[in-house]
Amino acid sequence: MAMCVEDRISSFPDHILFHILSFLPIKDAVRTSIISTKWRYLFASISTIKFDGSLMSGLTDRNVDSFKNFVDRLLKFPDQVSLDCFRLNDNVSWNDKEHDFDVSGWICAALCRGVKEIDLDLKNLGDTLPALLFTCHSLVTLKLDAVDSEIKVPSDVCLGNLKTLQLRNSVLFGDSIHRLISNCHVLEDLAFIECGFDNISEVNIQSPSLKRLVLEFDVTEGRYFNYVVVINAPILVYFQYHAAVAASYTLSTMKSLEKADISIYQFDSINSETSATHLIQGICNVRSLSLTTDAAIFLTSGLPIFHNLIEFKYLGVGFNGRETWLVEFLHCVPNLKTLTLNFPDDAGTRWKALRMKVPSCLSFHLKEIEISYFDPRMIEMVSYFLDNAMVLEKLKISTAALTWSQKWGAQIKLLQLLKRSKKSLIVIL
Repeated sequence: MAMCVEDRISSFPDHILFHILSFLPIKDAVRTSIISTKWRYLFASISTIKFDGSLMSGLTDRNVDSFKNFVDRLLKFPDQVSLDCFRLNDNVSWNDKEHDFDVSGWICAALCRGVKEIDLDLKNLGDTLPALLFTCHSLVTLKLDAVDSEIKVPSDVCLGNLKTLQLRNSVLFGDSIHRLISNCHVLEDLAFIECGFDNISEVNIQSPSLKRLVLEFDVTEGRYFNYVVVINAPILVYFQYHAAVAASYTLSTMKSLEKADISIYQFDSINSETSATHLIQGICNVRSLSLTTDAAIFLTSGLPIFHNLIEFKYLGVGFNGRETWLVEFLHCVPNLKTLTLNFPDDAGTRWKALRMKVPSCLSFHLKEIEISYFDPRMIEMVSYFLDNAMVLEKLKISTAALTWSQKWGAQIKLLQLLKRSKKSLIVIL
């Protein structure tokens, strides 16, 4: 006798079914229309619409028009629920001339349905964005990947509820950055990733509500980084900056800064070292800092005291015969608890007997040290830390970059140092 299986899912309220369908690819959501009469049009009311290249697989010139009509009905159907998310991924060329999809019209339809998040990854995006996008009050999250095309910011911008703005692979002109940011009054998360700027002398970011800022500037051949960076974000919590050294920096006091990830390069003059120092001075209240740079920055006299810094990670080119800079920097971090040193294995790192005053963080606070890409020539550095880090609890040394014979010899020397130090440590080799 056949077993009768009860369809419990279909008995759920419609709003729960809409939520379930929102997790499915749009193609699978449409397929649920054959389950029963109740399911026939449920897919048309889902609140998350994501289009990617999988939708185009199997499409021929004959049924492209049918696909266009389907998308139009899906987005422009009357009496539909508001959209949580509209996402268009450019695994295919949605806005090329061959297919002639009405991408701009699709975006406008999503905006008219009160969409909260728009995520677009498109070629020639700058020619596709409707002006309505920059005056949409429902938008909370806007992510644009323009694939090296220009983002044209209109003169009329008002994004009163936008909290997250991410621009990737985009080119912006003139004062468009300042015009865009200054009209996002509750902005909390801002990112420019692999972006370039033309006809601009100043990157000006002024936002009293901003908590997270990511700046990864595109510095390619033929595009010079000769502008000024101005940041006024008094409640910033996270700051990431990866770029060549700018002409100068002006940073407001960031009293709430918890974590910073700074990677700066192209030190080709005394002015660039001075400019980089100004950037470091602007983040002196940070609690956790990851820094990738040339050691030359530590040889300047303008470094601040990082009273709040408890975690420091340095990724750089090594010591190059001037080991004292590290000890000098440790004098600037009196409350440091965790130190991570990550040098490339070809840095030629050497450690000498130092007769400098021991930094106070070594005497009272430093509990954990990690040394990545350990080189046998770093053995004196390890010895210095074991002799002077009085409250050290954990020492982690990676010998993965060494040959088997180098690793064996290094481990013997390290174990001898540990035995001599008589400290109770958790050691990871």
